[in-house]
Amino acid sequence: MNFELLSFNLTNPTLLFFILGVFAKYVKSDLEVPAASKNFISLYLLFSIGFNGGSELAVTGITTEVIVSLLFGMLLALIIPLYSYFILRIKLNSSDAGAIAASYGSVSAVTFVSAVAFLEMNNLKVGGEMVAVMASMEFPAIIMGVILLNLFPDKKENAPVQWKGAMKHSLTNGSVLMIFGSLLIGFVSDSSQSIGIKHFTSDIFKGFLAIFLLDMGMVAASRFKAFKKQGSFLLLFALLVPLFNGVCVAFISQFITDNVGNRLIFSILAASASYIAVPAAMRLVAPKADPGIYIPMALGVTFPLNVTIGLPLYMQIIHG
Repeated sequence: MNFELLSFNLTNPTLLFFILGVFAKYVKSDLEVPAASKNFISLYLLFSIGFNGGSELAVTGITTEVIVSLLFGMLLALIIPLYSYFILRIKLNSSDAGAIAASYGSVSAVTFVSAVAFLEMNNLKVGGEMVAVMASMEFPAIIMGVILLNLFPDKKENAPVQWKGAMKHSLTNGSVLMIFGSLLIGFVSDSSQSIGIKHFTSDIFKGFLAIFLLDMGMVAASRFKAFKKQGSFLLLFALLVPLFNGVCVAFISQFITDNVGNRLIFSILAASASYIAVPAAMRLVAPKADPGIYIPMALGVTFPLNVTIGLPLYMQIIHG
């Protein structure tokens, strides 16, 4: 690995705020980001990414590469849960395995945000279509999770799966709706008028990201304790499977696009795991699945792994 790149990433101010959040939790500090502020910052980050991505997409247009990128992203969201499920079934029941598999087939918007910031720090551009790719990877993973739960249920589980509610939630949950809506608005907006909100959509982005990651550090540290009860199997899965996904896609993505930024985003999306949209849907699909397992895996292990080691590792592979 390029250790200069790793060092560069670890000295990124936004990532250092994440580490500060972890430290604050472990020393039991009373440091806290108010709940109302968290919600606003989350919406702002999704809005900013979506709007800027739509503006970029308006410039490049809907090309063959854009369509191929969307299809590739959705294919990843279907394939990753498939093999993840059967690995997890070695130790887990169908409900828990299905929920975790869907989470790892889906994506983390916060990891995506961190990757965009990482690219900006390296003076690299990402195509606007990658915002659409990220948003479109939520529901295929949920669909595959539902299919697996239906095809391979535990003998004890005969309850019907609530397809309609799960599919509706995957398409209308707040994060997906906000980023898709902002993408569309950015795409159709007049460029001369969009300049008027540039200071809000771009200039303050990294400051809000730093505060958001501070809070994420505190949340991740609190959730990580759940693994003391689960043994090493899930910890190894949360570490090794994302790295495997990211490394493989870092190599395969060269056949999809030549854009280095887009290739890194593909890699980080494949390596990330959802801890918002998919868990919410899994409450409907798999009510017996334990959220105390799959949420800490995604947020307490896989997210920190990706933003510290994953990003520079995948970038090194992409550069060859």
